[in-house]
Amino acid sequence: MKLEDIYQFFENPPPTYLSQELAVCYVLSVLLQGESYGTEMIERLESEFPLYRLSDTVLYSALKFLEDKKAITSYWQKVQGRGRPRRMYHVNPEWQQAQNLARLWREYMIGGLDKE
Repeated sequence: MKLEDIYQFFENPPPTYLSQELAVCYVLSVLLQGESYGTEMIERLESEFPLYRLSDTVLYSALKFLEDKKAITSYWQKVQGRGRPRRMYHVNPEWQQAQNLARLWREYMIGGLDKE
């Protein structure tokens, strides 16, 4: 390690990967705005919050957690010009905790963005 490596780290920090807890809250914040699918959620995170990343593994474990809790439901949608259908997710409107968990994501990001 050299001194300039330290400066380089802070000038161009590596992305932060979301934990499963953050991923659950992020997914709900996205799905409360409208249905979506996995790849779109990952791309949206990277576009809106360039310093953050979400791995497939963490995303799909968060989606499974939310499905098991009956917080979200999904269906397969055939997309024209694409061989495989997409699995679309949306929030179960009867699940009471969705708004609270999505709010936690927004508050975390506001706090996280203030630190940058």
